[in-house]
Amino acid sequence: MRTFDSLSEKEILALAISLEEEDARIYDDFAEALRESHPAQAEQFTRLRQDEDSHRHRLLDLYRNRFGDHIPLIRRQDVRGFVGRRAMWLVRPLGLKAVQKQAELMELETKRFYEAAARRATEAGLRQLLGDLAEEAAEQMAQTELSEEESARQQRLFLLQVIQPGLAGLMDGSVSTLAPLFAAAFATHNSWATLRVGLAASIGAGISMGFAEALSDDGSLTGRGHPWARGGVCGLMTALGGLGHSLPYLISDVRTATWLAAAVVLVELGVIAWVRRKFMDTPLSSAIVQVVLGGLLVFLVGILIGNS
Repeated sequence: MRTFDSLSEKEILALAISLEEEDARIYDDFAEALRESHPAQAEQFTRLRQDEDSHRHRLLDLYRNRFGDHIPLIRRQDVRGFVGRRAMWLVRPLGLKAVQKQAELMELETKRFYEAAARRATEAGLRQLLGDLAEEAAEQMAQTELSEEESARQQRLFLLQVIQPGLAGLMDGSVSTLAPLFAAAFATHNSWATLRVGLAASIGAGISMGFAEALSDDGSLTGRGHPWARGGVCGLMTALGGLGHSLPYLISDVRTATWLAAAVVLVELGVIAWVRRKFMDTPLSSAIVQVVLGGLLVFLVGILIGNS
């Protein structure tokens, strides 16, 4: 991945064109998904899609005038600092609240991108266009009909900076450590040995996830906060997710400890499903199936390997 600061003006323009094209298609997907149940909001997203097309055409005209017809393929996933956007066909059905939240996060990210790009631009025409697009992105945020009150803004920042990395860490720690922990329990029938495996897996996973999260995004474009603070949240929640079902092996009787650890796992998976439902707008049934099914599969892998 390239850093944003390493991009030339030509590459920044190419990236902006790619972003506008992708956002236009996402808004079109939103409109199609809401057309039957929320026709007024669907029409709103159709207008937003038209705005994105207009932005792309203005960027294309400026690019051709300065650099010619060839536009290099530069996408958001090629540049560090962007929030990944899942394809809409992977997250159906789409609820209105989830769509509005996603749309506002898109415009918030776009606004920050254009503001950063304008500061980098040296040519007057490019600087003016990027500044205008940043202002228009701010106007489009209002069209998503989400509150602009400070409390709502802080809630969105809390989601980006704490909930998302914390949830990713908790899911990884709660699920990935199951296999080595229960494999050790069934292979050794020794609580102390199992506890040491659990501690090593939990702390190791916490360090790994913390560094991975911190290095994935510097927060300059996305508003996701300082990378090491976000990495700390992710790493801490990863370690806690694993330690929760490791600590029962402080009990010397391995059978009792295993039953208690299994109960803790169920509580952890339930908490994860609840957080995804409350903060990520994931349907509760879908969240339960995804989280519990994944956890049970990893749990069974640990038992099978431990008994082999």
